[in-house]
Amino acid sequence: MEIFGSSGVRGVANEYLNPEFVCQIAQAAGSVWNTDRAAIARDTRATGQMLANAASSGLASVGCDVDRLGVVPTPGLQAYCEAEGVPGLMVTASHNPPAYNGVKLVGSSGVELSLGTLERVEERLLSEDYATVAWHETGAETRVENARRRYLDQILTAVDRDRIAEGDLTVALDPGHGAGVLTSPEFFRELGCDVVTVNAQQDGHFPGRDPEPIAENLADLGRLVRVTDADVGIAHDGDADRAMFFDERGEFVEGDAALAALAAAELDAGDVAVSAVNVSQRLVDVADEAGAELSLTPIGSTNIMTRIRDLQAEGRTVPIAGEGNGGIIFPDYRVTRDGAFTAARFLELLAETPASEVIAPYDDYHLLRMDIEYEDDAERRALLDAAERVATEAGATLDTTDGYRLDYGDSWVLARPSGTEPVVRIYAESSDPGRAADLADEMHEAMTEAKATA
Repeated sequence: MEIFGSSGVRGVANEYLNPEFVCQIAQAAGSVWNTDRAAIARDTRATGQMLANAASSGLASVGCDVDRLGVVPTPGLQAYCEAEGVPGLMVTASHNPPAYNGVKLVGSSGVELSLGTLERVEERLLSEDYATVAWHETGAETRVENARRRYLDQILTAVDRDRIAEGDLTVALDPGHGAGVLTSPEFFRELGCDVVTVNAQQDGHFPGRDPEPIAENLADLGRLVRVTDADVGIAHDGDADRAMFFDERGEFVEGDAALAALAAAELDAGDVAVSAVNVSQRLVDVADEAGAELSLTPIGSTNIMTRIRDLQAEGRTVPIAGEGNGGIIFPDYRVTRDGAFTAARFLELLAETPASEVIAPYDDYHLLRMDIEYEDDAERRALLDAAERVATEAGATLDTTDGYRLDYGDSWVLARPSGTEPVVRIYAESSDPGRAADLADEMHEAMTEAKATA
C-alpha cells in the first residue's frame, strides 16, 4: 500500500496531512463503507480538532451522518463502534511527536480495517473515486457526550475488579498529556487503586514528555513511583492504546518482559500467540513452555490483527497477541490494543505478587539493534542479498515473513528494511549477551561488505 501503513496514515500536520487530504481519506473510507452513519474521535493533539472537522466534512459529503465523540482514546472509539455497529475514523498520530497527526480507520465491529479493506479504501483515494451525494442527501453531525463513560463502563466489566481491589495497589500514572488523561485516572480509581499522576493535563503540545512511552521519556514516572512508594508505574502513548510499566522500585519494565508475563498467564497447550517477526525470545520461550504455537507476522498492528482474525476463522484459540512496545491484544476482549485494559490485566498479576517478581523470569534476555544506512536501491538490494546469503548458510530456522529472521532455538537474529527510514535494521537477542553480539556482528559484517561493493 502506498498511503496506509501498518497503523494508518501519519505525517506532519498541515503539511503532508492537511485538511484537504484528511477530507479525501474520509470520502474514500465512507465510499467503501457504504454506510449512512460513522463515528469520529481524536486524541489531544493541537491539530486534532481541525482534522476531525475535515474528516467530518468528507464523510458528510458521501452521505454519512457523523457521531462526534470528541477526545477519546482509540480503544474508546473502537468500543463505541462495536456497540453502535458503525465504522469510525480516529484522528491520532499515536506515539509520534506533537507536530504529527494521523488517521486510523475502524470497522463496525470495533476492529481496525483488514488489509484487504484498507487496500480498497486506498484504491478509491488514489483514483479520487468518491461516492459523493446530492446536497439534500449530505450527512449531519451529532455530538456524543458520554462516549468516554461508556468506554470505562465496558472495560470495568471486562477485568477482575475484586482481585485488583483486594491488592490495595497504588498506581503512579503518566498518560503523557494524551487522550488517556480523560479516562485512565478515573478507571484505576474505580478499580480500587490509589492513583498519583504526572503529565495528566490535556495538552496537545505535550510539554511534559514526548508521546512515545519509552524509558528515556519516562524519567518523571520512575521518580514518581519511588517518591510515592507506588506498586507500579503505568504510561500511555498519545491515544492510550498502549501501556508500559515501571516496577515498585521505580525501574523500567521492558515491554517484551511485560508481554511475556501476561502471555504466561494466558497461554495453554494448543493455543496460538501472535506477534511480529521481531518478537522477543521471551515470548518464544513462554509459548514453548506452555505448549502453544507462536504465529509471526510482518511488523505492525494491522498485520497482527489480520492474522488473529484469520486464525479465529480457522477455529484456533488466540488468547493474547501483540508487540513489545506496549501494544498488547486480548482477542477474547476485542481484537484491538487497549492501554487501560492491558494495564488492568497487569494489575491482576500484581494483586498478590510485586511487579519485580512478576517480571523476574523474563529479565535475563539481551536484545541488540543496529542500523545500516543505504543511499539508493542498489545499496538496499546489496544489503538484503547479503542478509539472504547469511540466512541460507546458517544452521537455523529461516522465516521470511518480513525480512530474514534466523531462529537458533535459544537465540535469533533478524534483518529487515525499515518502513520509514533508508536503513536496514538488524535485531539479535539471546539470554547470552555474547551470543546476541556475535549474531548481530556476523550479519552486520556481511552486509557492510556487500554495501561497500554495491
